[in-house]
Amino acid sequence: MSQDQIKISLKHLSFFYGDFQALDDVTFDVRANEIFGLMGPAKSGKSTLLRVLNRMSDLIPNTKVTGKVTLDGEDILAPTYDLVSLRRRVGLVLSKPVPLPRSIFENLALAPRLAGRGDKTALEELVVSSLEAARLWEEVRDRLHDSALNLSGGQQQRLCLARVLAMQPEVILLDEPTSGLDPISTAKIEETLFQLKKDYTIILVSNNTKQIARATDRVAFLLMSRLIEIGETSEVFTVPKDKRTDDYISGRFG
Repeated sequence: MSQDQIKISLKHLSFFYGDFQALDDVTFDVRANEIFGLMGPAKSGKSTLLRVLNRMSDLIPNTKVTGKVTLDGEDILAPTYDLVSLRRRVGLVLSKPVPLPRSIFENLALAPRLAGRGDKTALEELVVSSLEAARLWEEVRDRLHDSALNLSGGQQQRLCLARVLAMQPEVILLDEPTSGLDPISTAKIEETLFQLKKDYTIILVSNNTKQIARATDRVAFLLMSRLIEIGETSEVFTVPKDKRTDDYISGRFG
Protein backbone atom coordinates (compact mmCIF):
# COMPACT_ATOMS: atom_id res chain seq x y z
CA MET A 1 0.00 0.00 0.00
CA SER A 2 1.55 3.29 -1.07
CA GLN A 3 1.79 6.11 1.45
CA ASP A 4 -0.60 8.33 -0.51
CA GLN A 5 -3.34 5.70 -0.13
CA ILE A 6 -3.07 5.62 3.66
CA LYS A 7 -5.42 7.93 5.56
CA ILE A 8 -4.94 6.59 9.09
CA SER A 9 -2.06 4.53 10.41
CA LEU A 10 -1.87 2.80 13.80
CA LYS A 11 1.53 1.63 15.08
CA HIS A 12 1.75 -0.49 18.24
CA LEU A 13 -1.33 1.18 19.73
CA SER A 14 -2.17 0.16 23.30
CA PHE A 15 -4.82 1.65 25.56
CA PHE A 16 -5.49 1.19 29.27
CA TYR A 17 -8.48 1.95 31.51
CA GLY A 18 -6.64 1.92 34.82
CA ASP A 19 -5.10 -1.56 35.03
CA PHE A 20 -7.33 -3.01 32.30
CA GLN A 21 -5.75 -3.16 28.84
CA ALA A 22 -8.42 -2.53 26.19
CA LEU A 23 -6.03 -2.46 23.20
CA ASP A 24 -2.81 -4.44 23.01
CA ASP A 25 -0.15 -3.51 20.43
CA VAL A 26 -2.55 -2.91 17.52
CA THR A 27 -0.98 -2.05 14.15
CA PHE A 28 -2.80 -1.52 10.84
CA ASP A 29 -3.52 1.08 8.15
CA VAL A 30 -6.82 2.46 6.83
CA ARG A 31 -6.93 3.54 3.21
CA ALA A 32 -8.50 6.74 1.98
CA ASN A 33 -12.06 6.39 0.64
CA GLU A 34 -12.71 2.88 1.87
CA ILE A 35 -15.24 1.42 4.29
CA PHE A 36 -13.08 -0.31 6.86
CA GLY A 37 -14.79 -2.73 9.23
CA LEU A 38 -13.92 -3.58 12.82
CA MET A 39 -15.47 -6.77 14.13
CA GLY A 40 -15.07 -8.91 17.22
CA PRO A 41 -16.97 -9.94 20.33
CA ALA A 42 -17.84 -7.56 23.17
CA LYS A 43 -14.86 -6.16 25.12
CA SER A 44 -12.49 -6.74 22.20
CA GLY A 45 -11.53 -3.06 21.96
CA LYS A 46 -13.50 -1.93 18.91
CA SER A 47 -15.30 1.06 20.45
CA THR A 48 -12.19 2.08 22.40
CA LEU A 49 -10.25 2.18 19.15
CA LEU A 50 -12.78 4.56 17.59
CA ARG A 51 -12.59 6.88 20.58
CA VAL A 52 -8.81 6.98 20.36
CA LEU A 53 -9.06 7.98 16.68
CA ASN A 54 -10.73 11.29 17.51
CA ARG A 55 -9.36 11.47 21.05
CA MET A 56 -12.73 11.34 22.77
CA SER A 57 -10.83 8.88 24.95
CA ASP A 58 -9.06 11.89 26.46
CA LEU A 59 -12.28 12.70 28.32
CA ILE A 60 -12.18 9.43 30.28
CA PRO A 61 -10.24 9.65 33.58
CA ASN A 62 -7.45 7.26 34.57
CA THR A 63 -6.56 6.14 31.05
CA LYS A 64 -3.26 5.74 29.25
CA VAL A 65 -2.38 5.40 25.58
CA THR A 66 0.89 4.32 24.00
CA GLY A 67 1.99 3.88 20.41
CA LYS A 68 1.34 6.14 17.45
CA VAL A 69 -1.69 7.11 15.37
CA THR A 70 -1.26 9.29 12.29
CA LEU A 71 -3.85 11.08 10.15
CA ASP A 72 -2.39 12.03 6.78
CA GLY A 73 1.04 11.43 8.33
CA GLU A 74 0.50 13.71 11.37
CA ASP A 75 0.68 12.19 14.85
CA ILE A 76 -2.74 12.87 16.40
CA LEU A 77 -1.60 11.62 19.83
CA ALA A 78 1.01 14.35 20.10
CA PRO A 79 0.27 16.67 23.06
CA THR A 80 0.37 19.69 20.76
CA TYR A 81 -2.16 18.33 18.23
CA ASP A 82 -5.21 20.60 17.87
CA LEU A 83 -8.14 18.56 19.25
CA VAL A 84 -10.82 20.91 17.92
CA SER A 85 -9.40 20.49 14.43
CA LEU A 86 -9.13 16.73 14.89
CA ARG A 87 -12.77 16.32 15.92
CA ARG A 88 -13.87 18.35 12.92
CA ARG A 89 -11.79 16.15 10.63
CA VAL A 90 -12.79 12.88 12.31
CA GLY A 91 -16.49 12.67 13.18
CA LEU A 92 -18.06 10.01 15.44
CA VAL A 93 -21.59 8.59 15.21
CA LEU A 94 -22.62 6.51 18.23
CA SER A 95 -24.85 3.43 18.34
CA LYS A 96 -27.73 5.24 20.02
CA PRO A 97 -28.81 8.38 18.15
CA VAL A 98 -28.85 11.45 20.38
CA PRO A 99 -30.50 14.33 18.52
CA LEU A 100 -30.46 17.70 20.20
CA PRO A 101 -33.86 18.79 21.61
CA ARG A 102 -34.09 21.35 18.83
CA SER A 103 -35.42 21.50 15.30
CA ILE A 104 -34.04 19.29 12.54
CA PHE A 105 -32.48 22.39 10.98
CA GLU A 106 -30.80 23.50 14.21
CA ASN A 107 -29.39 20.02 14.83
CA LEU A 108 -27.30 20.50 11.72
CA ALA A 109 -26.73 24.26 11.78
CA LEU A 110 -25.73 24.76 15.41
CA ALA A 111 -22.17 23.38 15.36
CA PRO A 112 -21.17 25.04 12.04
CA ARG A 113 -22.60 28.33 13.33
CA LEU A 114 -20.55 28.04 16.54
CA ALA A 115 -17.51 27.29 14.37
CA GLY A 116 -17.97 30.64 12.64
CA ARG A 117 -19.97 29.69 9.57
CA GLY A 118 -22.71 32.21 10.22
CA ASP A 119 -23.81 33.16 6.70
CA LYS A 120 -27.52 32.29 6.51
CA THR A 121 -27.54 31.18 2.88
CA ALA A 122 -24.39 29.10 3.30
CA LEU A 123 -25.83 27.45 6.40
CA GLU A 124 -29.05 26.58 4.60
CA GLU A 125 -27.09 25.07 1.73
CA LEU A 126 -24.96 23.09 4.18
CA VAL A 127 -28.03 21.70 5.96
CA VAL A 128 -29.62 20.63 2.69
CA SER A 129 -26.46 19.04 1.30
CA SER A 130 -25.80 17.16 4.57
CA LEU A 131 -29.36 15.82 4.71
CA GLU A 132 -29.11 14.79 1.06
CA ALA A 133 -25.82 13.00 1.70
CA ALA A 134 -27.38 11.13 4.62
CA ARG A 135 -30.36 10.14 2.41
CA LEU A 136 -32.79 11.99 4.68
CA TRP A 137 -33.67 15.17 2.78
CA GLU A 138 -36.71 13.82 0.92
CA GLU A 139 -38.22 12.58 4.18
CA VAL A 140 -37.82 15.80 6.18
CA ARG A 141 -37.69 18.64 3.63
CA ASP A 142 -41.14 19.91 4.64
CA ARG A 143 -40.54 19.79 8.40
CA LEU A 144 -37.08 21.23 8.98
CA HIS A 145 -38.39 23.33 11.85
CA ASP A 146 -40.09 20.42 13.63
CA SER A 147 -38.39 18.85 16.63
CA ALA A 148 -35.78 16.24 15.73
CA LEU A 149 -37.12 14.18 18.63
CA ASN A 150 -40.23 13.41 16.55
CA LEU A 151 -38.21 11.47 13.97
CA SER A 152 -38.21 7.67 13.91
CA GLY A 153 -35.17 5.81 15.24
CA GLY A 154 -33.77 5.21 11.76
CA GLN A 155 -34.33 8.83 10.81
CA GLN A 156 -32.67 10.03 14.02
CA GLN A 157 -29.61 7.90 13.23
CA ARG A 158 -29.36 9.36 9.73
CA LEU A 159 -29.85 12.84 11.25
CA CYS A 160 -26.86 12.21 13.54
CA LEU A 161 -24.87 11.12 10.50
CA ALA A 162 -25.94 14.30 8.68
CA ARG A 163 -24.90 16.33 11.74
CA VAL A 164 -21.40 14.89 11.46
CA LEU A 165 -21.36 15.55 7.70
CA ALA A 166 -22.33 19.19 8.32
CA MET A 167 -18.93 19.66 9.98
CA GLN A 168 -17.38 18.55 6.66
CA PRO A 169 -15.06 15.88 8.11
CA GLU A 170 -12.62 13.68 6.25
CA VAL A 171 -13.18 10.53 8.30
CA ILE A 172 -16.46 9.14 9.69
CA LEU A 173 -16.37 6.73 12.63
CA LEU A 174 -19.50 4.63 13.11
CA ASP A 175 -19.99 2.69 16.34
CA GLU A 176 -22.78 0.13 15.83
CA PRO A 177 -24.89 2.65 13.88
CA THR A 178 -27.70 0.18 13.10
CA SER A 179 -27.77 -1.86 16.32
CA GLY A 180 -31.30 -0.79 17.29
CA LEU A 181 -32.78 -0.37 13.83
CA ASP A 182 -35.17 -2.44 11.74
CA PRO A 183 -33.95 -4.10 8.49
CA ILE A 184 -35.31 -1.32 6.25
CA SER A 185 -33.59 1.44 8.23
CA THR A 186 -30.41 -0.65 8.36
CA ALA A 187 -30.45 -1.04 4.57
CA LYS A 188 -30.85 2.74 4.15
CA ILE A 189 -27.82 3.38 6.39
CA GLU A 190 -25.72 0.85 4.44
CA GLU A 191 -26.77 2.33 1.09
CA THR A 192 -25.79 5.75 2.42
CA LEU A 193 -22.32 4.50 3.34
CA PHE A 194 -21.69 3.24 -0.19
CA GLN A 195 -22.51 6.70 -1.52
CA LEU A 196 -20.40 8.50 1.08
CA LYS A 197 -17.16 6.59 0.57
CA LYS A 198 -16.51 8.54 -2.63
CA ASP A 199 -15.82 11.58 -0.45
CA TYR A 200 -14.98 10.15 3.00
CA THR A 201 -12.99 7.46 4.73
CA ILE A 202 -15.35 5.38 6.85
CA ILE A 203 -14.60 3.07 9.78
CA LEU A 204 -17.54 0.87 10.78
CA VAL A 205 -17.78 -1.06 14.04
CA SER A 206 -20.44 -3.76 14.01
CA ASN A 207 -21.22 -6.92 15.97
CA ASN A 208 -23.26 -8.06 12.96
CA THR A 209 -20.89 -10.13 10.84
CA LYS A 210 -23.37 -10.18 7.96
CA GLN A 211 -23.33 -6.39 7.92
CA ILE A 212 -19.53 -6.34 7.93
CA ALA A 213 -19.54 -8.80 5.02
CA ARG A 214 -22.04 -6.68 3.07
CA ALA A 215 -20.88 -3.18 3.78
CA THR A 216 -17.07 -3.08 4.08
CA ASP A 217 -14.10 -3.20 1.73
CA ARG A 218 -11.57 -4.43 4.28
CA VAL A 219 -11.96 -5.72 7.80
CA ALA A 220 -9.95 -6.22 10.98
CA PHE A 221 -10.88 -8.86 13.56
CA LEU A 222 -10.15 -7.95 17.17
CA LEU A 223 -10.23 -10.46 20.02
CA MET A 224 -9.38 -9.81 23.67
CA SER A 225 -7.77 -6.46 22.85
CA ARG A 226 -5.51 -7.82 20.11
CA LEU A 227 -5.60 -7.67 16.32
CA ILE A 228 -6.03 -11.23 15.07
CA GLU A 229 -6.48 -10.76 11.34
CA ILE A 230 -6.88 -8.04 8.72
CA GLY A 231 -7.57 -8.20 5.00
CA GLU A 232 -9.97 -7.70 2.13
CA THR A 233 -13.43 -8.48 3.47
CA SER A 234 -14.19 -11.02 0.74
CA GLU A 235 -11.01 -12.94 1.54
CA VAL A 236 -11.38 -12.83 5.32
CA PHE A 237 -14.93 -14.18 5.08
CA THR A 238 -14.13 -16.93 2.57
CA VAL A 239 -10.58 -18.01 3.44
CA PRO A 240 -9.69 -16.64 6.90
CA LYS A 241 -6.07 -17.20 7.85
CA ASP A 242 -6.71 -17.70 11.57
CA LYS A 243 -9.01 -20.37 13.02
CA ARG A 244 -10.29 -17.88 15.60
CA THR A 245 -11.52 -15.64 12.79
CA ASP A 246 -13.27 -18.58 11.15
CA ASP A 247 -14.86 -19.57 14.46
CA TYR A 248 -16.13 -16.02 15.02
CA ILE A 249 -17.66 -15.45 11.59
CA SER A 250 -19.15 -18.97 11.69
CA GLY A 251 -20.90 -18.13 14.95
CA ARG A 252 -19.03 -20.67 17.08
CA PHE A 253 -18.33 -17.93 19.61
CA GLY A 254 -18.98 -14.22 20.10
